[in-house]
Amino acid sequence: MSYRDPSLPIEMRVEALLSQMTLKEKVGQLNQKMYGWDAYNKTNEGIELTEAFKEQVRFGEGMGALYGLFRSDPWSGVTYENGIPTEQNASIANTIQRYVMDHTRLGIPILLSEECPHGHQALDGTMIPTNIGIGSTWNPELMEEAYSYIAAEIRSRGAHLGLISTLDILRDPRWGRSEECYSEDPFLAAEMTKAAVYGLQGKEGKPGKNQIGAVLKHFAAQGAGERGLNAGPVPIGERELREIHLPGMKAGVEAGALGCMAAYNEIDGIPCHANESLLTGILREEWGFEGIVMADGVANDRLQQLTGSVEKAGALALSAGVDLSLWDVAFTRLSEAVTNGDVKEELIDRAVRRVLRLKFLLGLFEEPFVDESRSKEVVGYSTFKQLNEQVARETIVLLKNEHATLPLAKKTKKIAVIGPNADQIEHQLGDYTSFRRTDKGTTILKGIQKQSAGEVIYSKGCSVRGYSKEGFREAITAAVDADVAIVVIGGSSARNVELSFDTNGAAIIDDRRTEMDCGEGVDVADLQLGGVQQELIVELAKTGTPLIAVVIQGRPHALTEIEPYCTAILCGWYPGEEGGTAISEVLFGDVNPSGKLAVSMPRSSAQLPIYYNYKDQGRAPTYLDMEATPLFPFGYGLSYTTFALQQIRVLNPSISLAGLRAGELISIQVDVVNTGLVEGAEVIQLYIKDVEATTTRRIKELKAFKKILLAPQEKKTVTVTLGEEALSIWNKDMTFGPEPGKVNIMVGSESQKTEEVTITILEQ
Repeated sequence: MSYRDPSLPIEMRVEALLSQMTLKEKVGQLNQKMYGWDAYNKTNEGIELTEAFKEQVRFGEGMGALYGLFRSDPWSGVTYENGIPTEQNASIANTIQRYVMDHTRLGIPILLSEECPHGHQALDGTMIPTNIGIGSTWNPELMEEAYSYIAAEIRSRGAHLGLISTLDILRDPRWGRSEECYSEDPFLAAEMTKAAVYGLQGKEGKPGKNQIGAVLKHFAAQGAGERGLNAGPVPIGERELREIHLPGMKAGVEAGALGCMAAYNEIDGIPCHANESLLTGILREEWGFEGIVMADGVANDRLQQLTGSVEKAGALALSAGVDLSLWDVAFTRLSEAVTNGDVKEELIDRAVRRVLRLKFLLGLFEEPFVDESRSKEVVGYSTFKQLNEQVARETIVLLKNEHATLPLAKKTKKIAVIGPNADQIEHQLGDYTSFRRTDKGTTILKGIQKQSAGEVIYSKGCSVRGYSKEGFREAITAAVDADVAIVVIGGSSARNVELSFDTNGAAIIDDRRTEMDCGEGVDVADLQLGGVQQELIVELAKTGTPLIAVVIQGRPHALTEIEPYCTAILCGWYPGEEGGTAISEVLFGDVNPSGKLAVSMPRSSAQLPIYYNYKDQGRAPTYLDMEATPLFPFGYGLSYTTFALQQIRVLNPSISLAGLRAGELISIQVDVVNTGLVEGAEVIQLYIKDVEATTTRRIKELKAFKKILLAPQEKKTVTVTLGEEALSIWNKDMTFGPEPGKVNIMVGSESQKTEEVTITILEQ
């Protein structure tokens, strides 16, 4: 029986190969020690493999995976000058693969893993909006299509795995990685996670030639770190973990995800990389996950604070369920850990089986090499650019529009465009972004200039984080002379080459040489706009010129201090490289905004936590010194048209427990009418509240949504269904299932404005 026989089942091929492997070769398959950019040098003769790479291959008689061969950013230091040219990516990937196969006894192909949290982080990679904006589209079907293009770009270069943030739930927006979260809500995030898996991998359980394996990160609860600090401890119990932080990965498993990455944080005292009940008990034994668990960068080494030695740290992570390392020393010492009796070789075999199974699933033994002409056709494909524009359009949320200030007439005589984010493409892209060509993408200023038939004048006014007001005078003069001022403010996750970085690539901000106020490692205590941006708004308002604020941000800022001075406010999040086009189209009415907030926007950091689905205590929360409600609630977003929801009805208002368990569904219908004058899209949101339960329930929980497009005066009937899982709770005995009693169904176009009907779950 040969492991190279494709007619054999994968499980048999894995066992046949495993039986031939030495301990050294097994350990090699569990390691991803190198930074990929250290595997090559660019010389006058071309790209050559480094001795460091060859040494890594010799170390394990092969290599499990190589991370970031194509990564480009200030941390890696890879630029257009020293990086692999895009047209040579596939050739170098093949060279890497050929070297590993030709210089090892068994010739096991290598996995190439790449970052793609919002597009492939490589030279010429297409950058879509970051996740916090993706969640605001409420359009998983659109995102599935976008992720399929990302997969095609990565696969055409020769890589196999895409590391993508989908699992972090945003419970504290002070966290610098807020931009990587789809939502504060587990259901919305889970729907987007499924879209990501289907887009990257397809729905067949085995990625095709234009698809890659999805490695979902981070598992689990990293979005709830104490004080909003990166990788902070998460002091929650099992019920909170299961209700809020696990649904995304469960959805990913059900969609067929081939990998996940463990999170840095601990949960109730147990680091995720050492959490056997999480990585093995829940993930594998309860959910049936068969993919790989990848460590986060150097996270296995951090377990030394529990074990006292690096060998025992590796043994602990392996025993818990980590299969593949990332840059750490601990997994390179697994042979010593076996010799020392810290771990049994059977556990190494378990992890190796998973890595080999993934390689067989991806077809690497039959087709280890990639078509070297394919990337020229795929990377930068014009159809992806058009789709990216549509994604950016749907991320935009209209927060305020007094006196129908928007949309602007294209013939507006003079428009002042002001602000630190108006003409900075890097500020639109988010963290985990590669170096860009100067002509790629459109800034907001450029987009406005293209759309406007009148005069457009520009003044920066101030920086994102700095305290200089030298630009105020010019900005005020521009506003005085204009019919309207568009002030583009917010934050930035743009890294620069002067920054310092931690061993895992997180930014270290210790001065004001950078505008970066968001991103990995960049947490804040105060959600107000940075620097003197608020003061700029106040001074501009004194001119009497109407102000339109466009907020470019990776986290929800507290806009309380500027909101009264602005007649209109657009939230653009980080809209990606086509964001300038999309935002200008919304400003001038070519596009009707349809985004809905996927995260609540607070009045102040002092309100945190402010998420909508808080536990019901039988009375509305209040503060003496401030309103307890958010400034803009979850699910909120205005349009240039108006909608009416009519005749909410439940087709079967009662259902038995037995019926639910047998697969019967509750069906809810609502008529939606576009009562305005222009075409627009509305998001119908359905929430529930179990009012007869054995545990304290949340005030409301999102359980279904549907985005629909309506012409003026058009009416459509929307039907959504609820089944056993949607109506189940983790009861007092920590058993998951529906309970008899009444359940309130709330339907609306935002979380704070809903109409209510009641259903009954019958005992019999």
